[in-house]
Amino acid sequence: MSKMMCFLFVFLLIPGLAPARTVTDAMGRSVEIPDDIRRVICSGSGCLRLLTYLQAQDLAVAVDDIESRRNRFDSRPYALANPQFKTMPIFGQFRGQDNPELILTLEPQPQVIFKTYATMGHDPVELQSKTGIPVVVLDAGNLGAKRDDFYASLRLMGQVVGKEERAESLVAFFDAAIADLARRTADIPLSGRPSAYIGGVAYKGPHGFQSTEPTYPPFLFVQARNLAREEGGAGKDLSNTDVAKEKIVVWDPDHLFLDLSTLQMGEDAGGLHELRTDPAYATLTAVREGRVYGVLPYNWYSQNFESILANAYFVGKILYPDRFADVDPIAKADEIYSFVVGKPVFEEMNRTFSGLAFVPVPVR
Repeated sequence: MSKMMCFLFVFLLIPGLAPARTVTDAMGRSVEIPDDIRRVICSGSGCLRLLTYLQAQDLAVAVDDIESRRNRFDSRPYALANPQFKTMPIFGQFRGQDNPELILTLEPQPQVIFKTYATMGHDPVELQSKTGIPVVVLDAGNLGAKRDDFYASLRLMGQVVGKEERAESLVAFFDAAIADLARRTADIPLSGRPSAYIGGVAYKGPHGFQSTEPTYPPFLFVQARNLAREEGGAGKDLSNTDVAKEKIVVWDPDHLFLDLSTLQMGEDAGGLHELRTDPAYATLTAVREGRVYGVLPYNWYSQNFESILANAYFVGKILYPDRFADVDPIAKADEIYSFVVGKPVFEEMNRTFSGLAFVPVPVR
């Protein structure tokens, strides 16, 4: 063996001298990481979801404690497709409440910590300092105004773990689906667009029927008339808001959709209970004529982007049946889930919500 080869061999064995590279994370920090990444952990809402999208979930050596919980309800396709997450080591609490001491006891040790929602939970700079493990911050983004941030995070995580091609495939998949939804509905005049309202929208937990989303993405993608946006004067972001019950009654939307996360509130509370028992809602035309439909929760430990697309195809089928005549919403949902998280999980998820997804909800 030559002197040069011996030097290189010893160099690679010395801790801290392995080949490294530098990436720029979502906070603009230059983070030095090992050249070959085989072990990671994902901190923060939706972070492990992104790793699963990239088909790199086997790189995770531990998870936060939300993955070990066994709740009756779960609307996270990435977790349903990967039941092994429930039995993996825990490195901290959910929403970024990392435990540096626990992280340092993990065996094997992660080479990189990915972190979403950097302002929640443990500070990423402090976490890196305490553990000595590089922390790469990601911006989870959304499929609306921050779609580029979502795509940038897929690409950055893909760059770190060697899944660049998969990241580009995901970007192309989401773009193609959104373009398809737009193509099907773009030429429908305003007069031909039914009005709609989505109630029971989750936001850091379940809510009643007055909880809605003025820029509910499935409505945007099929250009539905979202009355909470048109008439409510609500904000222009994707945040949750409450609408006065009296406004909903006055609007009398053509179609009502129910985010099934509201079922978590129990049989005697939540949006479904209100629709069935409140005399004010009984006056709504959609309630009287059976035009109330269940949709899958998507805002569950941050946004499940694949469920947004699945809901959009179902909403399109209901509002414009002729434009979506070739679409079976359940088959389409599983096509989306299979590509994005690797497994068709619609039926498993729907069972936990009493089979009310993508069907008329009995409210009378």
